[in-house]
Amino acid sequence: MRCRLQLCVLGVMMLCSDYFVQHLESFTIRGVLGVLGTKMSLSLFTSFDLTTFLQSLSAIHTIEEINNSTLLPGIKLGYEVCDPCASPTKALHCVEHLLAINGSLPALVDYTDFRAPVKALLGERYSELSIAIAKLLSLYLHPQVTCPLCSSSSPVLSDKLRYPSFMRVIPSDVYQAQALVNLMSHFSWNWVGVVYGDDDYGRAAYQSFMEESQGKICADFEKVVPHYLDHVDMDKHIKDVAQSIQKSGAKVVLLILKPQLVEKLFKEMIQTNTSRIWIASDAWSMNRYLTKMKDINKVGKIFGFSFSMGIIPGFEDYLKNLRPTPGARNDFIEEYKQLRLNCSLSPSTCAVDDVLQAVDLREAYRERVAMYAFAHGLRALLTCNESVCSGDTNFPPWQVRFLHVNFTLDGNTYSFDENGDFADGYDLIMWKENNDERFIEIVGKFLLKNRDVEILSQFHHKKTLPWSKCSESCPPGSVKNQSKIPCCYNCVPCGEGNYTNDWDLPECLKCPDGMWSNKGDSECRKFEEKYLDWKDSYPITLLAATGIGLVLVLTSLIIFYVHRNTIVIKKAENTMSCFMLLGLAVSFISVIMFISRPNPHLCRAQQAVYGLGFTLCVSCILVKAYRTFLAFMAFDPDRQHELKKLYKPLINLVLLTGGQGIILLFWLIFKSPRPDLKWPGTGMVKYIVCDEGTIVGFGVMHGYIALLAFICFFLAFKGRKVPHDFNETGVIIFSMLIHLFVWLCFIPIYIDRNKTEQRHIVQASAILASNYGILFCHFVPKCYIVLWELSENSRALIIGRLARRVRDDMANANITVLNEAADCSHYWQRSRGDFSRK
Repeated sequence: MRCRLQLCVLGVMMLCSDYFVQHLESFTIRGVLGVLGTKMSLSLFTSFDLTTFLQSLSAIHTIEEINNSTLLPGIKLGYEVCDPCASPTKALHCVEHLLAINGSLPALVDYTDFRAPVKALLGERYSELSIAIAKLLSLYLHPQVTCPLCSSSSPVLSDKLRYPSFMRVIPSDVYQAQALVNLMSHFSWNWVGVVYGDDDYGRAAYQSFMEESQGKICADFEKVVPHYLDHVDMDKHIKDVAQSIQKSGAKVVLLILKPQLVEKLFKEMIQTNTSRIWIASDAWSMNRYLTKMKDINKVGKIFGFSFSMGIIPGFEDYLKNLRPTPGARNDFIEEYKQLRLNCSLSPSTCAVDDVLQAVDLREAYRERVAMYAFAHGLRALLTCNESVCSGDTNFPPWQVRFLHVNFTLDGNTYSFDENGDFADGYDLIMWKENNDERFIEIVGKFLLKNRDVEILSQFHHKKTLPWSKCSESCPPGSVKNQSKIPCCYNCVPCGEGNYTNDWDLPECLKCPDGMWSNKGDSECRKFEEKYLDWKDSYPITLLAATGIGLVLVLTSLIIFYVHRNTIVIKKAENTMSCFMLLGLAVSFISVIMFISRPNPHLCRAQQAVYGLGFTLCVSCILVKAYRTFLAFMAFDPDRQHELKKLYKPLINLVLLTGGQGIILLFWLIFKSPRPDLKWPGTGMVKYIVCDEGTIVGFGVMHGYIALLAFICFFLAFKGRKVPHDFNETGVIIFSMLIHLFVWLCFIPIYIDRNKTEQRHIVQASAILASNYGILFCHFVPKCYIVLWELSENSRALIIGRLARRVRDDMANANITVLNEAADCSHYWQRSRGDFSRK
């Protein structure tokens, strides 16, 4: 049985039509193959494109390989080639020619049984032409398959309602947009420029990129370039794009352009010495002519994605021995040899090695995949086995079901998705410098199943490539404060108790219980416990001050004991002075208890020891002030006599100090001070301090001391005009003023430092200030007089000064000096006894 089955594979731009048909007792399939002409005018080519010529040869080689296999037993595939010259009109003319029956394309009401001689088309190279063809072929549901070099990757072609018969062995530009966004995100590029062509491919790819990059990548500028190379304002548009790139802060530029437009732009960049990182779309990422441009290394680094490539078994040997199949014609091979090598077809010495050197053979791998996809679809339709195909060979083209094709080729499995696209992925490529040129190397992958860019281990450029960001990355410990532009933001430190442990996080994380962080920290830590330690500076200062105070107390006690018979010491009431020194010593010792790690016993002792010691001291001063007050109430003998009954020094001392003891007893029994862990609400330090237990007890204790001090001040103030040789009103007034002032200042400072270890420093400092006030007012001056002014410390001098003072006061009051002196002397003798009494 002789029958002929034709498959037409349409390429992008080819040298007009020619065909090869084998006459065998089998089925022959015609095909139309890819681009050879790159520039045209009035449908005449002006150059020869080796890349698309290689594409054509790959399809032919694959057809011959299938013909020599058992994939389609009894069937031989043929091909026919047509060059549309990058013109949609010419492409439609090619389709009309290929689908024609008896020289014309019939107009039918129902195309279900339309049996065109050509069963499938391969092409077109550009989306603009593929869309035009696909619209026509959708009328017949005629299969159309496109491949990588036929870079018809526009997303609109995935619409099966509009283009039901369009298939492609490459992913849609939707996935290319995902790959581009992932690449930019991988290298932290979120501030880029975009330049695209004003055609279906450029607009669709740009739109897909902008949709995919929304919220992730932002465009600093967007420029569109006319699609037609001969546009009257092309140079003006290219210069405008170049100026935008130069002015922009974006270090990365995405170019969705034809190779010819990229060449024009790169020339402008080289002239202006502008270097950027360029991201290539699939339209020019594998263009080898650009890799050999003059000064191409000056434009900067170039990355891009290409459709996954592979090695065609036996293809290199096929090219080295390039000949048409015996008995057939291939005018393109002859034309190529005449144009490129200036030789005829017949001489055996005519080689074609320049194809091997000028073109990467891996680029033509998907033509092989496309041909095998059709062959497997045909095998399924014709129900072929290893020996025969039993199906009807005169079938309508729409019956070839590519969507159900699933086959294995060269160890890889291929299939179409529901949109008629291959869903495998892309190779990430980089144009590396090689002397004055570039060579293309695969440095990574983008697999659709993972939706992520994987950089091969030997290629890690993340640390060497510059960032292109609207804002600097926010380091750990801060978060992004977003502006109106999604990619632009300010870095704001995380507040206390919050942290971030990575770069560019959108919000701070809360620290777990028991841990905390300072402002701007990148991790949470456990709290540090702090108290007044012996080795710290403040405790050392307190200890030094306490030691000096105790030395002064001991020194004063020794001096007072040694010189106890002098009139100055006797006048100071030696017994009361000793009790005062005892109270001061106890009060000084209480300061030491504020140092070291607080414990329950230490916390109780701090307040109790200070309260009793200082109360004893102030009680002694009160007894002295009361004695002086009574001694000089000569003008009211009756009242003096009544108040004198209350003057019992030792009993007074016990009662006054005992009152403080009762206050402390109730405080310690009902709610005593205890150690507590205080946190001010900020910072990493928790302070171990002694909590008062109840502020009432703390306040009553200090209030009691303040009351005694105020009474001392009042009594001393009332007797302030008494001769200084016989009273201590001046020092009592001054020392009590010091104490009241110190503790009046202590209250707000103590409350403000309530949750830190400084509260202990404040109280201890107040105790020291009060102690030193009493010590320097009551004891230091007397010690000085006793030690260095003994010559003036005599009875005669004191009596003389007293007489003069009394005489002056009586004269002013119009009272006789003798009577006043007699009364004064009489009371002095009764209350104090004779100064000469030993």
